[in-house]
Amino acid sequence: MTSERSPAYQPCPVARSVDIIGDRWALLIVRDAFDGVRRFGDFQRGLGMARNILTDRLRKLVEAGIFATQPASDGTAYQEYVLTQKGQSLFPVIVALRQWGEGHLFAPGEPHSLLVDTRTGEAIPPMAPVAPDGQRLTGENTRVRKIGA
Repeated sequence: MTSERSPAYQPCPVARSVDIIGDRWALLIVRDAFDGVRRFGDFQRGLGMARNILTDRLRKLVEAGIFATQPASDGTAYQEYVLTQKGQSLFPVIVALRQWGEGHLFAPGEPHSLLVDTRTGEAIPPMAPVAPDGQRLTGENTRVRKIGA
């Protein structure tokens, strides 16, 4: 039974999204999947998280349709976690978090990773929402409109 306080009941898309991917570990698992990680052991080694926590987060991400499991591509008995189309659509979210972190959480000259376009080797440009006419949108020139019943 869904209560009125449950994020699944919330009419806010942000609340519902955070309920699924707002957990630190869930976002880092998705990040690593974009970097090519597919196996449980590789997620665990890369993230340094406890097996039970990783098992729980992967189960929830599969249930939410963000990952699907498939037999290992090398024919071994392992299974792999692959991003679904729904999971792939989280790429802009990961990029936005990365770019915000690059801009606000590192001192000038401090080493950090950089997301580059594989075709050019260049850093990808900053993301920004734009209106149909090309003007940049900010919190000051947008508002939330409730729709539906």
